[in-house]
Amino acid sequence: MTHQDSSTSRLSPFCTLTDKQEKLVEDIVAFCEQHCHDRQAVLVLEGDAGTGKSLVLNTAFFRIQMESRGRDASLSLHGTSNMLLVNHPEMIKLYRNIAADVPALRKKDYERPTSFINTQNKSGIRSDIVFIDEAHLLLTRSDPYNHFRQNNQLEEILKLARVVVLVFDPRQTLKFKGYWDDTQLQKLLTGIPTRTISLTEQFRVQANPDVMRWIRGLCDGRLLSLPAPQAFDFRIYDDASVMYANIRKRDAQYGQSRILATYDFPYTLNGEDHFVEAGSFRLRWDRNQPSHRLPWAERPDSLDEVGSVYTVQGFDLNYAGIILGPSMTYDAATDRVLFHPDRYEDTAAFSGRGHITDKEEARCHVMANALFVILTRARRGLYVYATDPALRHRLSQLWTERTRHTSNMQNIPADIAGKST
Repeated sequence: MTHQDSSTSRLSPFCTLTDKQEKLVEDIVAFCEQHCHDRQAVLVLEGDAGTGKSLVLNTAFFRIQMESRGRDASLSLHGTSNMLLVNHPEMIKLYRNIAADVPALRKKDYERPTSFINTQNKSGIRSDIVFIDEAHLLLTRSDPYNHFRQNNQLEEILKLARVVVLVFDPRQTLKFKGYWDDTQLQKLLTGIPTRTISLTEQFRVQANPDVMRWIRGLCDGRLLSLPAPQAFDFRIYDDASVMYANIRKRDAQYGQSRILATYDFPYTLNGEDHFVEAGSFRLRWDRNQPSHRLPWAERPDSLDEVGSVYTVQGFDLNYAGIILGPSMTYDAATDRVLFHPDRYEDTAAFSGRGHITDKEEARCHVMANALFVILTRARRGLYVYATDPALRHRLSQLWTERTRHTSNMQNIPADIAGKST
């Protein structure tokens, strides 16, 4: 992986695919060819963050557009009308930047779901094939403020396309107004010919399985033993300022290294800077720049900011330094991590509960999902700092235990054994 690598290059349809990914792309294209003249058909791609869903999706979309816009009228997809939708402004920038350098693609091939739904309903035109990345971000209730007045975006898209290919990961649901689970999805797809493919191979987090196991445990409120020393650089910090200094060093070495935080620090869209503070650490939140050509994760100036779940979801980093904010505490009596929705600053995430019955459980679920997203951004290394003193102390104990165990092992290189300073 070179210093120049970016999310754009990693999602390019010209990326080298593994044999499994190539087979999956071929399967997607074949599914579209088989059903493009049917009344309706759906292909669901499931998988954790980092399993290569977006790369496979965009590569398949590129090949479909090659057939659609090519000269060979004998191909089944020739002349078809196709779109790729994603309900994420930073991801739209990424896809359109990729399209600018690919002759078979157009920037207008990529759109937000609400814009697509409203445009198609106004024109009365039905698309042949619609791809949906991050389908777990689709709205599940009306949102008039953002010009969506129906009840469910996927339900509306299904009315407007013959074939829908969607990426779905319920662990990345971040808001009540887009609150998904497998049961809801299956209920919506009842009666529609549907195929589901699960992706399991991890491409982003280049680590042994114990790293993802630890991350999932933390998101479930459990503190497992820390991952064993390995090439993936996992560290616990007692000082966020030291962690940030090390992230800057990694950025100088490898690029694409950033500080991220749980949404536990005040932030409003009023044009002013807002700051994440933890001990001696003080750095401004990511600034909203919708007109900027580059997504936040690829802007050079974002090294001097703290990223949120909304600016990094769907993107790759090389190293990530994570600040666990005040909404996460540690209970020594139960050895559990507790989530406190009343301390979570993203109050908009909890607005409107719709079909949700257990609101408190759903709030904690949304917070855990957001945590999972930011913890699974890094390819090379993950650094963690907790603001809660009890949680920070417990993590430090676990780090000491790992360090003591490592010191008893032979031939462990210093850069793999790791230090938190």
